[in-house]
Amino acid sequence: MSEKEIGSVIQLLLLLLASAHLLGYLFVRLRQPRVIGEILAGLLLGPSILGKLAPAASSKLLSGGLESGPPTTVLQFVYWLGLLLLMFISGMESRQLFGRRDQGRIAWLASFGTVLPFLLVLAASTLLPLDAILGRAGQRTSALLVVGIAVAVTSIPVISRIFYDLGILQTRFASLVLGVAVLEDIALWAVLAIATALASSTPVPDGVMAMHVAATLAYFGAGMLAGPAVLRRLGAARWNALAATSPVTWALIVLLTYTVIAASLGVSLVFAAFLAGFGLRSQDENDQRQILAGEVISKFSFSLFIPAYFAIVGFRIDLKNISLVATAVFILVACAIKLLSVALGAQLAGFNGLDTLNLAAATNARGGPGIVLASVAFDAGIINASFYTTLILLAVLTSQAAGTWLGYVLRKGWPLLSGEPAAEPEEAPGGVVGA
Repeated sequence: MSEKEIGSVIQLLLLLLASAHLLGYLFVRLRQPRVIGEILAGLLLGPSILGKLAPAASSKLLSGGLESGPPTTVLQFVYWLGLLLLMFISGMESRQLFGRRDQGRIAWLASFGTVLPFLLVLAASTLLPLDAILGRAGQRTSALLVVGIAVAVTSIPVISRIFYDLGILQTRFASLVLGVAVLEDIALWAVLAIATALASSTPVPDGVMAMHVAATLAYFGAGMLAGPAVLRRLGAARWNALAATSPVTWALIVLLTYTVIAASLGVSLVFAAFLAGFGLRSQDENDQRQILAGEVISKFSFSLFIPAYFAIVGFRIDLKNISLVATAVFILVACAIKLLSVALGAQLAGFNGLDTLNLAAATNARGGPGIVLASVAFDAGIINASFYTTLILLAVLTSQAAGTWLGYVLRKGWPLLSGEPAAEPEEAPGGVVGA
C-alpha cells in the first residue's frame, strides 16, 4: 500500500471513530446504551444516509482522495479485530459468573427462556419465509438456526454494562440475569458454530461437511472443558515469565493462539476468541494479574477497536432494500416469544408479578451477541443484507428497551425482586452505556 492509500484508510477510520465516540457520548447523556450511538454513527456516514442525501460529499469524505476509494483490507482487519476483542472480553466476563447462587432458578429461566423460543422457531420452520433471507451460501438449515438464535439470545456485555451503570451489578437480580445469559450464550454459540460450518461446507460432499461440523464441535468442547485447566497450568509454569511480568501480553498471545488454531481447522474465529477469554479467566476471581490484564485490554478495546467495529457494523447497514413491515413484524414476534417464554420460566421458578416483568425485560436484550450473530451470519453468507439489517435493529431496540425499563423501575423505587429492598440507582459517569 502507498502512503496515500494508508492515509485514506486512516481518514475513514478517524471519521468512524470520532463519530462513534461523539454519538456514543450523546446517547449516554440521553440515558441510552452507547452502542446505539456508535452504530448510528456508521449508519449516518454510510451509503444509506450520507451516501443517499449527499453522494458527492460522501464519496469525497470516504474515499480519501482516491478514485477507487480507500483499500478495504485494513478496515476489514479493524472490523475483525474489534469483533474478536469483544468476544474475548465477553468470554472473560462469562468465566467469572459461574458458581453463583440460585442455580435452580437460573436453570428454569435458561431452559424456558432459551430452549423454548429456539424450539418454537424450529417447529415453525415450514411457515418461515427462509428463502427471503438466504445469503450467498443458500443454506436453509443454517438460516433457520440463525433465526432461532436471534429469537433466543441474551446479551452478556450490554446487560452487564447496563447493570454496572445503574449501580445494580452486585444485586441478586443481576446475578440471576447474568447467570441465564451465560448459559444461553454458551449453548447458542455452539449452535451458531454448527450453522457456520454447514454454510461453509455446502459445496463439498456430505462426508467432508460432517468432518467440518465435528471439528467445530470438538474445538468448542475442548475449549470449554480442557482449555481453562491447560491455561491455568501454562500461566502458573515457572518457565512462563511472560504471564507473571506482562499479563496483558500473555492474554493477547492466548487470544492469537486460539485464533490461529481455529483458522487452521476451519473453525469460526469468533468462537475461538470467546473460548480464549473463557479459558483464560482463572477460577480465582482474586487473581490480580488477570484482573489487571482484563481491565487494560477492556479499556483499550472499548476506546478504539470495539467502537470502530460497531461503527463499521452501522456503515454496512443497507436500508434501501429492507421491508419496514416485515422487519417490524419479526421484531415484535421475536420479542413476544422471548418475553412470554422467560415469563413462563420465571413463574415456574417461583417469581411473581413485577419480578417476572423485570427478568423478562432484562433477558430480552440482544445487544452485542445479537450484533455479532448478525455479523457472523452475514459474513458466512447465511443471511442477506436485508435480514442482517433486521437483526441489527432487533439487537439495538431490545437493548435500549431493557435499559429504559430497568432505569424506570429504579427511579420509581420499586424492587427488582420481591422480598429485597429497592435498589438505589447509582449513575456511573456518563449514564447508561452498553457494549
